[in-house]
Amino acid sequence: MLEFENQIFLDTFQEDGLLIMSRGLGINRIFAEFLKVYCDPASLVLVLNTTPADESYFTELLEKQGISNPPKIITNEISASERQLTYAQGGVLFITSRILVVDLLTDRVPVEHVTGIMAYKAHKIIESCQEAFILRLYRQKNKTGFIKAFTDNPEAFTSGFCHVERMMKNLHVKKLFLWPRFHASVVSSLKKHKIDVVEVHQTMTPAMTACQTSLLDLINACITELKRSNPSIDTDEITVENALSKSFETIIRLQLEPVWHQLSARTRQLVADLKTLRLILRHLTQYDAVTFFSLVQSIRTSEKLFGQNTGWLFLDAADSLYMQAKLRVYGNVQCSKSSSKTKEDNNGQENSDEDEETTNGLELCPKWQALSEILEEIKQEEDDCVEISPPGPSSASDLPKPDARILICAEDDRTCNQIKEYLCEGGEGLMNKLFQKYLALRAGTKQQKPNVEIVKNKEDKKSSKVTKEDPVSLTLTQMLKNSNVEDAGNDKNGIEPLATSKDIYFSMVLSAMTIIHPLHGCSDPHGMSRTLEEIQPKYVILYDPEISVVRQLEVYKASRPSQQLRVYFMMYKESVEEQRYLTMLRKEKESFEYLIREKATMVISEEQDGKSEDTLVRDRGQKASSSRSGGIEPQQTQKIIVDMREFRSELPSLIHRRGIEIEPVTLEVGDYILTPDICVERKSVSDLIGSLNNGRLYQQALSMCRFYKKPMVLIEFDTNKPFALQVKSSVSGDVSLNDITTKLAILTMQFPKLRLLWCPSPYASSELFEELKEGRPQPNAEVAMTVTAVSSEMPDWTDRYSHGPQDFVLRMPGINSKNYQSILNKFKNLYEVSQASLEQLTQALGSSVHAQQLYDFMHKEQRVAIETGAAGNSKKNWKGKGKEFNSKKKGVKRKK
Repeated sequence: MLEFENQIFLDTFQEDGLLIMSRGLGINRIFAEFLKVYCDPASLVLVLNTTPADESYFTELLEKQGISNPPKIITNEISASERQLTYAQGGVLFITSRILVVDLLTDRVPVEHVTGIMAYKAHKIIESCQEAFILRLYRQKNKTGFIKAFTDNPEAFTSGFCHVERMMKNLHVKKLFLWPRFHASVVSSLKKHKIDVVEVHQTMTPAMTACQTSLLDLINACITELKRSNPSIDTDEITVENALSKSFETIIRLQLEPVWHQLSARTRQLVADLKTLRLILRHLTQYDAVTFFSLVQSIRTSEKLFGQNTGWLFLDAADSLYMQAKLRVYGNVQCSKSSSKTKEDNNGQENSDEDEETTNGLELCPKWQALSEILEEIKQEEDDCVEISPPGPSSASDLPKPDARILICAEDDRTCNQIKEYLCEGGEGLMNKLFQKYLALRAGTKQQKPNVEIVKNKEDKKSSKVTKEDPVSLTLTQMLKNSNVEDAGNDKNGIEPLATSKDIYFSMVLSAMTIIHPLHGCSDPHGMSRTLEEIQPKYVILYDPEISVVRQLEVYKASRPSQQLRVYFMMYKESVEEQRYLTMLRKEKESFEYLIREKATMVISEEQDGKSEDTLVRDRGQKASSSRSGGIEPQQTQKIIVDMREFRSELPSLIHRRGIEIEPVTLEVGDYILTPDICVERKSVSDLIGSLNNGRLYQQALSMCRFYKKPMVLIEFDTNKPFALQVKSSVSGDVSLNDITTKLAILTMQFPKLRLLWCPSPYASSELFEELKEGRPQPNAEVAMTVTAVSSEMPDWTDRYSHGPQDFVLRMPGINSKNYQSILNKFKNLYEVSQASLEQLTQALGSSVHAQQLYDFMHKEQRVAIETGAAGNSKKNWKGKGKEFNSKKKGVKRKK
């Protein structure tokens, strides 16, 4: 470990706290050291918030280091008894949050013997999530164990009021450890063994610069119009600079999603336009000229986008963008004609493009030429080293040198594929092939799929794959659908997704082993760390700039001072690529500066770590007595029975936070049992729509109404989404059976006892549950588990007769659940019951007492303040409103 890593480890080991580091400084190395320390059967450490890829990486890393007791992974495939035995064996356990919550509530985990809990990616832990629930349960029963949280995302703690302070409260820690790149210890450690960096600032072609200028003008126009159309929305973060960053989609979502249903169609179109323009801008610096022009032309000529009134297509900047993109492909010959804004002229120009099968000169990607020069420089340097070194029996210059391993890091799989094809076929050959495919597409013919072999990881049995569909052959719809995937770097149409966990391409270039590695879109987030450990390259070419990779290389070099490492840093000069990189650096620095100020001024209570004897949750409803003697009124512990499947949601955690005990069981009817009479079925908006469409909600309501006096359906909305079931623009004056509101109305008419609870967030739901339970008895878990949707005490009778008459009969004096079946079988309707003698009722009910109660109810005059004459017309009323009890199976109709 490096000096600053040792200092981080010692500080975090001695005290519980939240560790925030810069990206790429090695948060995984620190985390692995803690796992290494606690991999001992004498201790029991639980690890939260890790993905399967994280678990696989850390387990393999510790096994390589010779750890005899590596971490165990607990998933839903392991039974409860096996989990209980695993807890007793100790060591480090990777466990999913939902399973751990249930095991903590059911006392399967020996909480008092847990050494501590480690939380990975702590920036994702909020007060309503399962991890915060686990830490709260842990601290209630264990006051001595440690809690340590790790993250390398400082920007996540800068939004909101006192975000880092609230996060520390959720984690039950009092210490905040900040380690930015500009920390004195980090700078000192990395300066001792600096890497040899060669910056290659490539100049864009004039056509590329013109395209970039036009795109920035279009983005600025859309943002200006968006702000003008929505003056009431906070749009300070929606700027052109932020639009260049990868987090812009998140910024837009946070600002507009809560009021999305109130936005006009024009505003929504502007948001979609910004997404499209950002996609085009990314293609400009990332891919070749043919791919870029294909995308621009498909958007320009798309009937779908014209139908949506895409205003930016009619601006002068859009015309300039199209002309410059075409110039990069066809040259000056075909671009002398000015393009018309009308749709007919566009179609005519397209026809001229289709007829053109030759080009005056395809523009090569400037980075390709720079990459060739770098590889030639490396080759020359290695040849010089071979000439200086003494000759050996196997020192032929045409063989690969193990010390000359070259690692090329590109943005995504698609870029890696283009680099490989360029190195194998040359720039002109690759561009001509792409252009011919483009012309074939324009002509409506199908081109044979290219046979490009991608040699993958040596552990993969299938060492080569044939690419599926070229990016140029994408339609507009496919491009728009895949835009999010392309942003993540996993374009399925560029090359086939890698099946291995390491995502490495192997190829032989320039008599040295050259590995092309994608930075994003990998199935393994630790792929870069694995690659550096296994390959140990001598030269690294950063084809696309990435902050985390630069720092990973710094740490890698400092950890191996004797190993030579040269890094070629490629970047377009005065481009959006450069601006994006500088913006990320600035935002990270500002985030740490903000956290440093927050740390200096934050107020932390002594009880925040939860190690005192005081309870962690708020006072459980106990109120001071109003009598003069004072004191506390003894109250019964509040309890709610929760279905096991509901622990995927936030509501159980928030219910427990309000001081209500949670008892997890498997329920067939309902999700939450609040009291013996109140049963609640929780539905999110999407779940509600699906349940109404497939009829599942009807069956659930039928079961709840049959077994509970107060059945309820909780319709719960997302906190960050609008509290509206339908968008205003979609609400029509015409009543349709397909509308959600219509289906809900029919459901409530069918089940009059059913109540709908509308809650804007899980927080409101937990508060409503607490109010519904006030002054009511607690539910019984054993009774709730016996209620099933397919069987009950009266399975045949509930299905044989209508539920309305059954409920009415059960409310009559002398009739209960044990004798009401005889009444239904003996008499045809309520009129016959009223005309029956006392002997007939006694014979039907089997009890003279119950028969007398029912007879008196039917025949004795009731002293009620109603209009006279009601009793004398009883026969007429009964006959006119009688309800038959005949079996549904016989098809007997009711009297009207």
